[in-house]
Amino acid sequence: MQNTNTLDAIVIGAGFAGMYQLISLRDKLGLRTRVLEAGSGVGGTWFWNRYPGARCDSESHSYMYYFSKELVQEWEWSERYPQQPEILRYLNHVADKFDLRRDISFDTRVTGANFDEAKNQWVVKTEAGETLRAQFLITAVGCLSSANVPNTPGLDRFAGQWFHTGAWPHEGVDFKGKHVGVIGTGSTGIQAIPMIAKEADHVTVFQRTANYSLPANNAPLTEDFKQYAKAHADEIYEIMTTNGNGHPFHIEKRKAVETPADEIEQIYEAAWQKGGLQFRATFEDLLVSNDANKTAAEFIQRKIRQLIKDPVKAEILADIDHPFAAKRPPIDSNYFDTFNRDNVSLVSLRDAPMQEIVPAGIKTTEKVYPLDIIVFATGFDAMTGSLLKLNIEGLGGRKLNDDWQAGPRTYLGLQIPGYPNLFTITGPGSPSVLCNLPPAIEQHVEWITDCIKHMRTHQLETVQTSDRACDQWQQEVDRAANATLLPQVKHSWYLGANVPGKPRVFMPYAGGLSHYRSICNDVAADGYRGMRFS
Repeated sequence: MQNTNTLDAIVIGAGFAGMYQLISLRDKLGLRTRVLEAGSGVGGTWFWNRYPGARCDSESHSYMYYFSKELVQEWEWSERYPQQPEILRYLNHVADKFDLRRDISFDTRVTGANFDEAKNQWVVKTEAGETLRAQFLITAVGCLSSANVPNTPGLDRFAGQWFHTGAWPHEGVDFKGKHVGVIGTGSTGIQAIPMIAKEADHVTVFQRTANYSLPANNAPLTEDFKQYAKAHADEIYEIMTTNGNGHPFHIEKRKAVETPADEIEQIYEAAWQKGGLQFRATFEDLLVSNDANKTAAEFIQRKIRQLIKDPVKAEILADIDHPFAAKRPPIDSNYFDTFNRDNVSLVSLRDAPMQEIVPAGIKTTEKVYPLDIIVFATGFDAMTGSLLKLNIEGLGGRKLNDDWQAGPRTYLGLQIPGYPNLFTITGPGSPSVLCNLPPAIEQHVEWITDCIKHMRTHQLETVQTSDRACDQWQQEVDRAANATLLPQVKHSWYLGANVPGKPRVFMPYAGGLSHYRSICNDVAADGYRGMRFS
């Protein structure tokens, strides 16, 4: 009888990435594969993030798998930007269609993984005490899945309730009659604040860094558009995989610095009315020229001041200290309008820093704000947090947590030197969070699957990258970032700046998804250049 704890491959995480990796290894290569998932269901990000207003900022017809034509044709989205429950329904539909649950262990949290050199196997341990072995270990833990709760003095003494948006109670939170404090005005806060304000007695928003936000102008999809998206699926996929951002539109071939001011205004106004992230695609020089970027930044800041009646609030919200789109710009539904409500107040933590949480609420340098509930919309320990929590040990007992003390080092965001047969999906050093994730995930999974197939075909047991290949790739990551305005942001989670003590290294690859795809294809065609097989 075969040991069910010895497998060909172990995948950690059952979101978009882990589910497709299971399909690819199990159904395409016939490998004995098991997925370990900490949650009690599939969905990854969309299983955990159930906060009010949780919604995707990619258009629904692009935020889906395209590997199966049948799947594309049979699924129907209801609105332009899908909400969390609909995305979770979609992922459950995929799990049912491909019979994935039989190979997923739910409620299974990984506590450690070490490479057994003698047996050429990864040994994975779980919180429940189970030990599993496999030749290949693939992490599909997500870039934004390790909740970042600030180490604020006094939180343990708070007399009310507190929640982090990334670990929201499945039964929801009752805000009726409550005084609620929301800390953070990144994309999560921008989505949650309008919804909480509709229900709560009063909402106090604590803002450290003002943020650009674009109107989503969300709406139900028309029958005509639904039919169009199905009929033109190949064309839409072609656009998504041949541009830099993985979205279903190309960046316009024109420069803001060469366009007359009145024409720029008309172009931005039309993009503002249309809504969504396509605003970023109005000019090709927005992320490489400060002068070009200033035209977009000033347009949005004018809009903020026009939308908000209270000039003091307007100034706090429009006082943005970084270039437009140098952090991923959120899209919103009535975010700025919410500050016109009588039950919403705004505190600038730049002017009056938070000192501590007291039993009654939040204390800044100016006063105490009495609160019943605190909501941390403070984001994630992005790109690396979820990987480091796995306690991975490679050759000679080397620890990933030690190797990455000065920042993550990978080859293509896919492999790490010193960790044979370990693959990371959308790891640091890949385009990941700088683009629409499903096409990036499909590219990663297919590349990893082809590499493992190559090994099986040629009876190769191990694959690992080298320090030299890794150093060369890090130079390319740095070059791509420095060719843009992205590194100019002081408080960007792209640099890990939202987590105290985290090294400041620009983590995602800013060279664009299509360029990255061609690099990966060239590496594979060149006998997997930068990787050693044995």
